[in-house]
Amino acid sequence: MGHFSSMFNGLARSFSLKKRKNCTGNGKYDGREAVEAMAKEAKKNDLILRSSGTVNVVGSKNFTSLFSRRGEKGVNQDCFIVWEEFGCQEDMIFCGIFDGHGPWGHFVAKKVRESIVSSLLCNWQESLAEASVDPDLDLDSDKKLQRFNIWKDSYLKACAAVDQELEHHPKIDTFYSGTTALTIVRQGEVIFIANVGDSRAVLATTCDDGNLVPVQLTIDFKPNLPQETERIIQCNGRVFCLDDESGVHRLWLPDEESPGLAMSRAFGDYCVKDFGLISVPDVTQRRITSKDQFVVLATDGVWDVVSNQEAVEIVSTTPDRAKAAKCLVQCAVRAWKRKRRGIAVDDISAIVLFFHSNHFCQHIYPVTTPK
Repeated sequence: MGHFSSMFNGLARSFSLKKRKNCTGNGKYDGREAVEAMAKEAKKNDLILRSSGTVNVVGSKNFTSLFSRRGEKGVNQDCFIVWEEFGCQEDMIFCGIFDGHGPWGHFVAKKVRESIVSSLLCNWQESLAEASVDPDLDLDSDKKLQRFNIWKDSYLKACAAVDQELEHHPKIDTFYSGTTALTIVRQGEVIFIANVGDSRAVLATTCDDGNLVPVQLTIDFKPNLPQETERIIQCNGRVFCLDDESGVHRLWLPDEESPGLAMSRAFGDYCVKDFGLISVPDVTQRRITSKDQFVVLATDGVWDVVSNQEAVEIVSTTPDRAKAAKCLVQCAVRAWKRKRRGIAVDDISAIVLFFHSNHFCQHIYPVTTPK
């Protein structure tokens, strides 16, 4: 069974934690509460970070730099999370970045940040357990395919559950507010990417001449993408640009110039969920090789003004890896002011996940985000 055996071992550890802390009166175990218990344990052990800073765990191959800067439009609606040893798995790390929008956007982004982690982990555990006892499933026949299918199925179920939960949330109004969500799970030498919205993941890999080149891992889900436009129109939604926003295609209600979303996939935004907006993630995978150096996850505040190549160059030329995300964000801010004069700077956030750690001592260093 090889790698699947190690996954079952981690699963047993998480179930053990579940039994110790979340046994109900009728003998059943609450998966969501179990994950929350694991998250608290991970936070106590410096394995989770939700603010700007770095994550570097002893023995891990990963080194992660995070930074977020509030824009000029009010409260920062971006947020993120990094969780080392995700799901009690020593070879797994979860990274997620979320870009809220609308009056309640910052609340929606933070809610999805917490909900997607627990829902994904619960669904992954259940799918893995089901696969282990399925007599018709030969895990040894095609481990790569089976592992991807388990993660894809888990992501699809998790995103559907999170979006449904948002619709009925008693304290957060998601009718005209929502969030994007870009997440990555690294499991051993494979990364699984799930994208809802227009944030972007870009891999830096070394080509034959020794230079670093970018590989875009995700699609920016904008309303003018042919397959997205087709779905929106079939659902009676509309896609067009405002006169003073040439090139910025937005999603609109059939008979109103509202809400004007600049993305075609998002959590929340129930005013247009019947008119083409979906929260279905695009799930892909990539095997990491010795040539792959790092991956950048960033909100559109970066990509609106910084190219993939520029982002790779900025990160790779930053002397201190701990400051990689901060340097990228600061470069994006300067680019905004240079390229988009008169337009309020957007919230700008980035995560840089380095694939090869120097194996220094374990630490998480939060940093103060400038106002």
